[in-house]
Amino acid sequence: MAHEITFWLTTASIILVIYHHVGYPLLLKILVRKPLTSAVKGATTQTTPVRGYRSSANDIDLPTISVLMPAYNEEKWIADKIRNLAALDYPSNKVHVVLACDGCTDMTADIARQTAEEALCKHLNVTVIEYEHNTGKVAVINNTMPLIQGDIVALSDISALVSIDAFYIAAHHFSDANVGVLNSRYCLINAAEGEQKYWDYQSTIQRNEAQLGSSLGAHGALYFIRRELFTPLAPDTINDDFVLPMQIVKKGFRADINETIQAVELEPTNAHQDFRRRLRIGAGNCQQLMRLLPLLNPLRGGIAFTFASGKGLRVLMPFFMVTALLGSALLAPSNNFFALAMTGQITIYLAVGLCRVAGYQPKGSIAKALQYLVTGHTANLIGTLRYITGLETGRWTRVSEDSKTSNKDRSL
Repeated sequence: MAHEITFWLTTASIILVIYHHVGYPLLLKILVRKPLTSAVKGATTQTTPVRGYRSSANDIDLPTISVLMPAYNEEKWIADKIRNLAALDYPSNKVHVVLACDGCTDMTADIARQTAEEALCKHLNVTVIEYEHNTGKVAVINNTMPLIQGDIVALSDISALVSIDAFYIAAHHFSDANVGVLNSRYCLINAAEGEQKYWDYQSTIQRNEAQLGSSLGAHGALYFIRRELFTPLAPDTINDDFVLPMQIVKKGFRADINETIQAVELEPTNAHQDFRRRLRIGAGNCQQLMRLLPLLNPLRGGIAFTFASGKGLRVLMPFFMVTALLGSALLAPSNNFFALAMTGQITIYLAVGLCRVAGYQPKGSIAKALQYLVTGHTANLIGTLRYITGLETGRWTRVSEDSKTSNKDRSL
């Protein structure tokens, strides 16, 4: 009896590991090739008019956009960010930039004000709010949103530069009353090969998920929401850039993605910083699964399928991987398949572990992708256990080249 239970648990775990990493992406590709409803097709295939800095009488009909930028010690990037926003192709009288400094101890606020007074930026309406104490990103969002008046709110990281026509394209999407969230494409300017492949993979998944009903979550680099749909986040929310959009989806609105809107991350990270960031994301993934369980209701159709296959299985994946390894080891003496499975798993995990300890970067693209994947699931496991045991506080701190902790979650 025990042998049979081990066999089926191990088999199921191996199947789910393969499904999550290979089967689900392939199934998405197959499903999105089939005819979709006109509403969903319109979300990803509509043509955006070209503006090209040509103002027109129709500008009066464009929605107002408020850019909310929570910040903690961003003096290195804030000037470039404000100059970037000042150069965007959108009527300046329709844009309001709100920089919310969360107890900053550097010159972020002063540099922001100085930059806003530059000749090329003076047309931009910039408000700098300085909160006295560092209370965390979620508290900043909750406290600042009631002060914002724009029809659309763009939430954006300071160190992410925005493509020039981003706001105009966003306005076009929100002309559809069913759209509550719009995601951009996240780009890394200095990415390691494994990290870049991972984000390319995630972008493809997100695009296909959007065609099945709704994009899942967002990333803090840049996403848009309808202001009126904002619901204050629970104070202990970890992955705010997933939970906030999905609260809107939960209300029945759609989350779109437009990959011509790009947010380019300027700030580099090293392997240690990335691992610490992903620990927190792992804790957030567990939290968001528990708090968004209604999205698993089969009556939600494509959203339930993508949420379960993508986000739900991601939380459980490390446990399935451990079960697959231990079960394969127990069954290996009497079954050649499990002996081969055990050998393959041990080889991959040992190779990744040794490379990490030695600080060695593998040369092949597949090896780099495997290293990034296994390291990510390790962080996911530890992060999930931290959340379950109450060790994850959800507070943000700063990641930089000199720091070891994170306020940029990249949580897709």
